[in-house]
Order: sequence, then C-alpha cells, then structure tokens
Amino acid sequence: MTRTELRASGSLASIFALRMLGLFLVLPVFALEARKYPGGDDPALIGLAMGIYGLTQGILQIPFGMASDRLGRKRVIIFGLLVFALGSLIAGSADTLTGLLVGRSVQGAGAVSAAVTALLADLTRDSVRTKAMALVGASIGLMFALSLVVSPVIAAHIGLSGLFVLTAVLALLGTAVVVWGVPAEPVAHKDAARGGLRQVLSSPALLRLNIGVFVLHAVQLAMWVAIPAFLVQAGLGKDDHWQIYLPAVLGSFVLMGGVFPLERRGYLRAVFLSAIALIALVQVALLWVSSGAPSITCLAWLLFAFFCGFNVLEATQPSLVSRIAPAASRGAAMGVYNTLQSLGFFAGGVMGGQLVKSYGTQGLFLTCAALMLLWLVVAWPMVAPKRLAPSAKTP
Repeated sequence: MTRTELRASGSLASIFALRMLGLFLVLPVFALEARKYPGGDDPALIGLAMGIYGLTQGILQIPFGMASDRLGRKRVIIFGLLVFALGSLIAGSADTLTGLLVGRSVQGAGAVSAAVTALLADLTRDSVRTKAMALVGASIGLMFALSLVVSPVIAAHIGLSGLFVLTAVLALLGTAVVVWGVPAEPVAHKDAARGGLRQVLSSPALLRLNIGVFVLHAVQLAMWVAIPAFLVQAGLGKDDHWQIYLPAVLGSFVLMGGVFPLERRGYLRAVFLSAIALIALVQVALLWVSSGAPSITCLAWLLFAFFCGFNVLEATQPSLVSRIAPAASRGAAMGVYNTLQSLGFFAGGVMGGQLVKSYGTQGLFLTCAALMLLWLVVAWPMVAPKRLAPSAKTP
C-alpha cells in the first residue's frame, strides 16, 4: 500500500471502529438494563427496540449510498455520523422503553456504511482493496471482542443511559476523523458522471453477493440466540464468555493473512466458496452438538472456525462489490449491499428467536445450515473479477 492508501484504510477503519464500538457496548447489556425502564416487562418491545436500528439502517443505506455518489462521500458520512450521535443522545435521555426505541431508530438513520466503504474503494487500488477491506473488518471484529469484555464493567458505573452518551461521543470523534484524518476525495470521483440504481440491481454478480451478505448476517445473529446459552450449559458463566470469543476472533485474524497471497495467485473464488462451506459445516456441527451436552473446548473450536470463515467473507465481499460495480454507481452498489446486510441482521434476530421458540436449537441450526448451503449453490457460478493493472504508485 502507498502512504495515502494506508492513511485512508486506517482512518476509515477507525470511523467504523468508533461507531461500531458504541453499538457493541450497548448490545451485551441492553436486554437486561431495558427491563428497568417503564414498559420493560414486554419482551417483544425490548426485541423491537434492539432490532429497529437494523431496520431503519437497512431502509436508508441505498439513499445514503446514492447521495454519496452525487454529493460527495465525506459530506454524507459527516451528516450520517451526526444523525447517529443525535439518536444516541435521544436514547441516553430516554426514561421509557418507547424513548429507547425512538433513539435506536434515529441511530439507525445514520446509515453511513455504504458511503464509508465506497470512499475506501475510491482511495485504494484494485490490487490492495481486499487488504483495505480486511482492515475495516478487523477493526469491527476487535471492537466486538473488546465490547464483550468492557461493556458490563462500564454499564455497572454509568448505566445504559451513560453507554448511549458514550456512543454519541464516539460518533463525534468519528466525525473529527473524517474532517482531519481521511485523505481528500479523488477529483475524478467528484467530476464523474453518476450512475443509477438500475444497473446495480440488474447485475447477476452483484445480486449473488447481496444475497450472500443477507444470509451471512442473518445466520450470524440467529446463531447468537443460542450460543450464549450453550456456553452457560457447558459451565462458563455469562461474564466469562469473552474468554472464548476473544481468542476465537483474534486467532481468525491471524489466519486472515493467508488470504491475500492466495488472492494474488488467482485463488479468490476457491477461498470464497471454501469460507461459505466452512460456516455451513459449523452449523451442521452445532446441530449435532445441540442434541447433547456441549463442551467448552468443542464450542471454542467451532466458534474459531466460524470466525475464520466469517472474517474472510467480511473482507472479500465488499471488495468484490466495489470491483464489480461501475465506478459511477459504486455508492449505490455499496448502499444495496449494506441494506441487505442490515436487513440480514434484522431477519436473523426475528428468525432465531422464532425458530428456538417453535423448534428448539436443532431447528435453528438446521435452518442456518440449509441457508448456508443455499448460498453456496447461488455463489458457485461466481467468476472473480480480473485485477486491474496497477497504476503508478503515489505517496
């Protein structure tokens, strides 16, 4: 990477990290803390307050992505982060569960993921883009692991309202990074003619990736309806779950380094399909484990395998979208992609809860395995895009 590419990757990854840390800090304690609010005796309302973020974000990712194509990436990112901070403050000042729901919905309205990933694609060459996307994925994974460790400790001192205020502060720090840390947008991007949504939606290659990101995040969230209970059943207290999550996430990042040489040698398709198959096998193994008494060691290895596949797909999918989409429609393409990602989170939470309630954990993991196998069939015809000839390096 050039110095500009390193700066762009690091600064944009930090924006994701600051924003996602704020979200992740709330999630581990939300369900428990929300019960203390008026209306907190309604589990359905608590679930809606948790999931409404993904719904509003999913609805607005495409408009934000298209706006970034026309108005410039930085303007849209700054506006979205300010909206996200406003929603955090609304939730932090809420004294009822309905107020929390309103705050969470406004948080989701700050849908900047498409604009951030599109800007990262603008500022990096095709030959290093997967590595840049992997840095973003790693920052999100690290924030997830960190939140599992520190969230209960911080919540014990400042409560749920304090966590939301902290989330707003982190979003404002992200705004400062956009203004002073991110390199200027390419002039060619600002002056280029803009594409539209139709060419994005009519591309079979992009459609396969959009279906894939929906399935991946639906399965991820649905899994976590059952995984914490499995760990407790195996004898690990809920405050100690990070001892499994953190090594699994960090270990998977170490193996991620092997993806980039394989991509350079032309094995991207094989790596991509293998990652899907690996997650499908993890679901099958969890189906088998759910029929008996799970052990901590078995669950640790399965989670490590899951994160290996998940992080590979998290790095390669947005990179593929940015390379396949026409440059003039890159923001729109990332908007559609992030919309399906957010809707996958929402669907996964709803699906996971209903499946466990109606069919138990075996029904949950059977469905997750079937979805991953369906995705493998849909993704099988994929053709990895040809790498563009690298341009002359710039500082």
